[in-house]
Amino acid sequence: MTTERTLGPATDFGIDTTSRDTREAVRDYVARVRRGELGRLPALVVLVVLLVLFAASSEDFLTLHNLANLLQQGAGQTIIAMGLVHVLLIGEIDLSAGTASGVAAAVLALHFQHDGNLLGAMGPAVFAAFALALAGAALLALLLRVWLGAALSAVALVLLVGGFGANPWLEVLLAVSTGAAIGCVTGFAVSKVRIPSFIVTLGLFITWSGVVLQLVGPDGTISVRESPELFAVANGSLGPVASWALFAVCGAGYAAVVGRRHLVRLRHGLVAPPTALVVAKVVAVLGCGGLATYLLVLDRSPHPELASIRGVPLVVPLVLALLVAGTHVLDRTRFGRHLRAVGDNRDAALRAGVDVSRVRMSAFVICSAVAAVGAIVHTSKVGSVDGSAGGGTLVLFAVGAAVIGGTSLFGGKGRLQDAVLGGAVLATVQNGLNLLGFQAAPVNIITGLVLVAAAGVDALSRRRSTTQQDR
Repeated sequence: MTTERTLGPATDFGIDTTSRDTREAVRDYVARVRRGELGRLPALVVLVVLLVLFAASSEDFLTLHNLANLLQQGAGQTIIAMGLVHVLLIGEIDLSAGTASGVAAAVLALHFQHDGNLLGAMGPAVFAAFALALAGAALLALLLRVWLGAALSAVALVLLVGGFGANPWLEVLLAVSTGAAIGCVTGFAVSKVRIPSFIVTLGLFITWSGVVLQLVGPDGTISVRESPELFAVANGSLGPVASWALFAVCGAGYAAVVGRRHLVRLRHGLVAPPTALVVAKVVAVLGCGGLATYLLVLDRSPHPELASIRGVPLVVPLVLALLVAGTHVLDRTRFGRHLRAVGDNRDAALRAGVDVSRVRMSAFVICSAVAAVGAIVHTSKVGSVDGSAGGGTLVLFAVGAAVIGGTSLFGGKGRLQDAVLGGAVLATVQNGLNLLGFQAAPVNIITGLVLVAAAGVDALSRRRSTTQQDR
């Protein structure tokens, strides 16, 4: 039964002050699905089907060792997808995010191998050109008042010319700052010069791949295995105690945020899901997290007599940290609201007083900076950087992860959870097919078909939703 709650002037807005029981909430969800508002439902269904299919086809799929590897193998790609969500939200695309991350990885590896002497590693001409490019990126960011991009570009310049000795924290900072500087260049070309993002990023995809070849060499490889800290980013694990502490902190934080948000809506008489459903959701998430933590703290080493591998992989708290921070920015800040507004209707956002050029450039800065984090993870996983770093199908898979998870290619709709969910789908496809003995060709074919299907679902659901609104 529906009850009305009113608070003073809100009496004329009954739909915003409606409390629903469980049956009505389920009925409302089914109605939204019929209208084409599918959200993450298709990706969840596909993920469950894939898990069941691969578990039935390969006895190795559900082993602890493989499941932990699945988390580590898909982390870099997923992180790049999280950055791309910001660009997709404004209705743009960044095809250069992969090779931009390759440039960041190459600079990181050079700094480590040459003990901070990037002048000797690059040569005078390349070093000078790189320094000028970073200074130019900072200037472009200042022109549009993108302070984060300007600050990080300046940091990259200082680390480049400072000659600081090898240090994993400095190298991580250098990589992220270099990525942000690249985002300044891309974002300025798109937002101020108004070159279509597809053309700009396609050209920069080729440009940055050439820069990687210049820095690494066509047949060269720069190893980072000698750095325990860098190598542990994607290959290390938390200890059992730290793993349970991570679960306790994340579980308590999630329950507190969801519970507080629900109580606030009830207190103000706003529309809210039934309390029973909220409690069930929290219990389900905590149950899954607790089960995953329990399994990961078990010894999963294929050779336990030689070495023990226990604990949550380090990439898990890294992805969680990016997810929490990014979700807060998109959902709880003015910048996040402006980002969605620009993606929904750029002209309307401009008339409402939004600095559209600044918001668009900021999206590319965030995208490239987060892509650099993904490059750090990928470099750590393989232990080196080569001339093809960031190239190939990496960025296409990252875009696919975001779209498969529910982010719209048309702008205005998407969350970081979409990238994580889509990344899980793609990682499962790649991992499962590899276990079954498939080579790269069928893996790419199947992954591409999954992406086309996801884009088709997005287009059809958008069309159906528009048709329902017109009626």
